[in-house]
Amino acid sequence: MSVTLTDTWPTDWSYVSEGGANIVLVYQGPPSQLFDGTALRLKKCSWKAEKPQHQEENSGGIQSVVFQKSCLERLVPPVHLPRLELVDVGKDGEKWLEALAALCEPRRFSERREKDGIDVTQDKALLATNLVGGRGIAVEIKPKWGFLPSPTYLSNSSQPIKTQTCRFCLHSNSRAQNGKTVSSGYCPLDLYSGDEVRMKTALDSLCDAWIESNGTINNFKVFVRGKMILPEDRSSLIGLVNDKQDAKEALTTALLPILKSTPVLQILSRLQQTLDPLDIEGLASLCNLQSPGPDPTVTEWTDFVTRYLEAPSPPPPADAAHLRYHILAHLLSATFKDCSLIVRVPDGTATLIDLDPKSIDRLRKWEKMDKELVAAYANVPVADRKVCADA
Repeated sequence: MSVTLTDTWPTDWSYVSEGGANIVLVYQGPPSQLFDGTALRLKKCSWKAEKPQHQEENSGGIQSVVFQKSCLERLVPPVHLPRLELVDVGKDGEKWLEALAALCEPRRFSERREKDGIDVTQDKALLATNLVGGRGIAVEIKPKWGFLPSPTYLSNSSQPIKTQTCRFCLHSNSRAQNGKTVSSGYCPLDLYSGDEVRMKTALDSLCDAWIESNGTINNFKVFVRGKMILPEDRSSLIGLVNDKQDAKEALTTALLPILKSTPVLQILSRLQQTLDPLDIEGLASLCNLQSPGPDPTVTEWTDFVTRYLEAPSPPPPADAAHLRYHILAHLLSATFKDCSLIVRVPDGTATLIDLDPKSIDRLRKWEKMDKELVAAYANVPVADRKVCADA
């Protein structure tokens, strides 16, 4: 009989962090061949949802495993990807998950608790490599978009904005106008640049925003021996990775050589850009994003990656077959734009996580958001607009 989650105690799992769709916990129970060194990723559900769609979630978990094996490992060296494995929740899983959820709640930020929680109806979950445990520290960074779009498919009104100010900085401007805390000094193009000074500027800006927001920004998280720490506890970083006596300087100085030497950022930027030659504007000009078709199957994704790797450049969007290619390309680019990077110090490893395929239904949301961001930035005086230097 296979081992299930309910063969462990809920107290064997410790809350680490969460994103919009999943909660992540790490195993800290007695020795187990299956669970030692693993992180558990559980789907969340909104409190507003009438009924969790656990059948769909289960297929999503299976798809994540297959998608990584058949697609992602052909695009990203496997050394930079986590191990993924599907696990059954087991008998009386709903009660087990309810108990686990109760243990997690005190560790979650209040704004998260108000919106959603663990979907206790799911009967399968994902196990992944525990990238934040063990000695030293681990830092989770969301690098975001690493390029400026080509002007070819941009409108006359958006071209002077989008070819000068990167998408992340446009989004930061919009969020700041709405009173949200943002990483205002951070520009992803600095991090992707490969230039030591610019990369240090990016890391300093991320660390500053982490401190100023008391750890609530979602693109920079710090873990010490498997526990996520808040900025108020950052003194625990001193002496762990180098001899710097300032916690921020110790952290950024330790991260910089790893990020400069790893090929991950260059791989990420190249994939984002070559998979998105049209921008959402160009894609929207070719088809109605209100009805772009069904979500790709794993087989279709596999065939797409084969075609992408074989093609010296994207095919022209002249017919239905090419249009579908560009739709899948844009979705896959979005996956790489929204993933996270776990950097371990002093191990020196850099691993990409959160690489699930995006739903095709999100295309119309992205088109709407793109228009809103450009419209908001058009109100910024030209002299005050940020100039982002492409990596």
